[in-house]
Amino acid sequence: MTTAGDIMHRGAQWIPAHETLDRAAQLMRELNVGALPISDENERLCGILTDRDIVVGCVAVGHDPARVTAGEMAKGTPRWIPADADIGEVLQEMQTHRIRRLPVIEDKRLVGMISEADLARHLPDEQIATWAEHVYSRTPSG
Repeated sequence: MTTAGDIMHRGAQWIPAHETLDRAAQLMRELNVGALPISDENERLCGILTDRDIVVGCVAVGHDPARVTAGEMAKGTPRWIPADADIGEVLQEMQTHRIRRLPVIEDKRLVGMISEADLARHLPDEQIATWAEHVYSRTPSG
């Protein structure tokens, strides 16, 4: 059985909710990633921040990324998966919620992230095609 822990990218890092978006962008550059999980003061997942969020949700509307925090950008219920979850559960979670990145949690701690690239490296083309159809379709499908 392939698990989330088997395919995840290890070494994912939080951005604390109180950190500014300019710091988040710097961390994304340092880590060469396009998204960071956002943690609250108890190091619990409270959202995910993407590079697109910074540009479209802050810069493009005239806000200063040095004055807007990651926590202010956190919206909705954050999704995550346990490290021991089966790959089928990973795909179902990502398809159902139409998400492209999924934090992996073990013992209430962030241990990794699963992205499209991780799926592409570990899954057969047919599974990737089905996943992409669900995640990228214009209308949600069951």
